[in-house]
Amino acid sequence: METKKVWLVTGASKGLGLTLVKKLVQQGYCVAATSRKAQALIDSVGPLSASFLPLEVKLTDNGDVKAAIEKAIGHFGRIDVVVNNAGYGQIGTLEELSDEEARENFDVNVFGTLHVIRHVMSHLRGQRSGKIFNVSSVGGFFGGFPGWGIYCSSKFAVAGFTEALAEEVKAFGISATVVYPGYFRTEFLSRSSVRTPASPLADYEAARQSEQAHLESIGGNQPNDPEKAADVLIAISNLETAPLHLLLGEDAYGMFEEKVNRMTQDVEQWKSYTLSTAY
Repeated sequence: METKKVWLVTGASKGLGLTLVKKLVQQGYCVAATSRKAQALIDSVGPLSASFLPLEVKLTDNGDVKAAIEKAIGHFGRIDVVVNNAGYGQIGTLEELSDEEARENFDVNVFGTLHVIRHVMSHLRGQRSGKIFNVSSVGGFFGGFPGWGIYCSSKFAVAGFTEALAEEVKAFGISATVVYPGYFRTEFLSRSSVRTPASPLADYEAARQSEQAHLESIGGNQPNDPEKAADVLIAISNLETAPLHLLLGEDAYGMFEEKVNRMTQDVEQWKSYTLSTAY
């Protein structure tokens, strides 16, 4: 009988992370799951066991992440699949968000993920195998959302370093996939999860309308099912070859097409300028 893979999932106390962890445990996988509060994982999934390790981790603390990964390897003996899922939404235009608000979003969404990669890679290299899923967002490919520039740029960063990571680690039998979810029906857009600017500016009407739509209309009515997203990740984890780019949701696919069409239009329209720079 094939031994089930060991998973490490961050941001696992709610949303897609929690859905994935519950499904993995039900299917007999071994799972190390992280959250800011271990009790939230215990309440939602269950207590520490031979197949489940709840970890209380501050992802912005490099040392804390290192210790958590060592605990996971000590408990299970290995890690096979890493899902960097932790992150939060930050609404606010580039002018109105403070330096502190912007940096905090990057600290969690970007540097938290980098901490995990940095400390899990020596283990994956040693075993010459592994799959890494870095959860970006459709907003990490298409940034045309007023009031979401900082969040989108953090997710663009995740996409960019995942592309580089894939090239860096393929010689070791490891794959890296950037995941671009569209709108999934989770708590991501709840007022307790997404953050709004501390000092909003009334002049930014489009951003205020977007904020209102996301918090009052889109939240709770998202078109995609997190259960099905979890099924996709599990299915791909069992394939020999994983994609570098993975869109999740018909809405994500539609935004991908729109972005490609827009870029193609711009590139072709201004092609003479583009080619005019050669010696």
